[in-house]
Amino acid sequence: MTDVAAEIEALRAALAEAGARADANAAEAAQAKAAAAHAQALVSGSEALIAHLKLEIEKLRRELYGQRSERKQRLLDQLELQLEEMETTASEDEALAAAAAEKAKTTVGAFQRRKPVRKPFPEHLPRERVVLPAPCNCAACGSSRLTKMGEDITETLEVIPRRWKVIQTVREKFSCRDCERISQPPAPFHPTPRGWAGPSLLAMIIFEKYGQHQPLNRQAERYAREGVELSLSTLADQVGAVAAALAPLHALIEAHVMAAERLHGDDTTVPLLAKGKTETARLWTYVRDDRPFGGPAPPAALFRFSRDRRGAHPRQHLTGWSGVLQADAYAGFNALFAETREPGPILPAFCWAHARRKFFELADIAANARRGKKATPISPLALEAVKRIDAIFDLERAINGLPAEQRLATRKAEIAPLVADLHAWMTAERARLSKHAPVAKAMSYMLPRWDDFARFLDDGRVCLTNNAAERSLRGAALGRKAWLFAGSERGGHRAAFMYTLIVTAKLNGADPQAWLADVLARIASTPMNRLDELLPWNWVAAQKSPGVKAA
Repeated sequence: MTDVAAEIEALRAALAEAGARADANAAEAAQAKAAAAHAQALVSGSEALIAHLKLEIEKLRRELYGQRSERKQRLLDQLELQLEEMETTASEDEALAAAAAEKAKTTVGAFQRRKPVRKPFPEHLPRERVVLPAPCNCAACGSSRLTKMGEDITETLEVIPRRWKVIQTVREKFSCRDCERISQPPAPFHPTPRGWAGPSLLAMIIFEKYGQHQPLNRQAERYAREGVELSLSTLADQVGAVAAALAPLHALIEAHVMAAERLHGDDTTVPLLAKGKTETARLWTYVRDDRPFGGPAPPAALFRFSRDRRGAHPRQHLTGWSGVLQADAYAGFNALFAETREPGPILPAFCWAHARRKFFELADIAANARRGKKATPISPLALEAVKRIDAIFDLERAINGLPAEQRLATRKAEIAPLVADLHAWMTAERARLSKHAPVAKAMSYMLPRWDDFARFLDDGRVCLTNNAAERSLRGAALGRKAWLFAGSERGGHRAAFMYTLIVTAKLNGADPQAWLADVLARIASTPMNRLDELLPWNWVAAQKSPGVKAA
């Protein structure tokens, strides 16, 4: 028995030693992560400072030598946009470094970069005092003999549409006559570090930049005309801080989208500023929308950004995902459909709207009439193809929103014969055409991929088109002329981050700006296990519930 007891004690000692080693390794990993975040914040802050100095140098040169050319003005605009992106990046990295340092609980200090000195809020703005309830008893001894000895005031700049005001949050101090301890309400939560901007103001800045395509320099000019001077750097600082604050919510939306069994995928071009020129970058979207077949899951969109359109990007975006991908016949998706792919091949379902468009361009009577004498003859075969495809669309519209089983039954009974007739007709006509004929090229787009175009006949969840993805990209496509280009690759990723939030809110019928304002007001005080309450679909449901007031 003595040997057994000794062996047990030895095992306990070894287990305790292993646990101590594991704790030490975890602490070292946390320290390394905090140090890396600190270094990244330092680099971002230095880059922002360099961009700021470059802009100041160019402005001084302009003052000394005058406006020499229109090109010089464009250079200033580019430098301002670069400064905006770098300030935002530096602010985001600073917030992440602070969070990493706090989580690590080590000697790695939170990084704080040098920022332009912010001016006091204008005196002409009205002040609204919000006095927090005073304590009734001393927090130390419980005595009720409290005497007010002063107060701390935190000023937060807030905006009510077209009316500015400064909210003064007053925390009264009371001293205890029995034990001389000071009692005071705790400081309120703020959406961003240093908390000088209220949630409604932050939501307006974010939504105008990404939802209304108004760059921060234009916003700053408009605010100045309204009597409130906020520099571009100050606004960019808040955009970066908001991106860091909303990261957990973005992660929940991303997980929701990637849990879908069917996704819509598409991309659009985004000009990217690169060393005095613009490159053609890409904004990708992956949309989960089960409403066409009456699915219970709420709709959501996930956006990604890349410098180019290589097929490696969608492969990376959809790593670990399998299901049905509705898209156009872009060759970059082909690797996703390979049998050897892990965790399995993605099933393609190609868009009939894309295929119809190729025929419609050859059969557009109205466009030909506008061209006059330069008009090319209408293709009778293209016109016939459009009529046959439109007949399929007419039947499909009638079953939109029905359960998947009913949709599938109607398709097999009514739509499948039309699809088979179209395939037979197109195959016969294609054999009689030259391969160089425009209508032959339109047919060759569909015929080799016919099984993937006809996949909707075997799955009631599949849509006939990829319009859900195209609609989600419409805002970015319309905004390109307003914001001209993304100022950096990091700025492109941040734009994709914000588009995910804004477009998802729109898909669920929420006012993006109102939703963002409420989320920013509550996210700091919301526990992680209740963060899903702030998701757009849950937020809309809560707003509709009796007794719930809009923020």
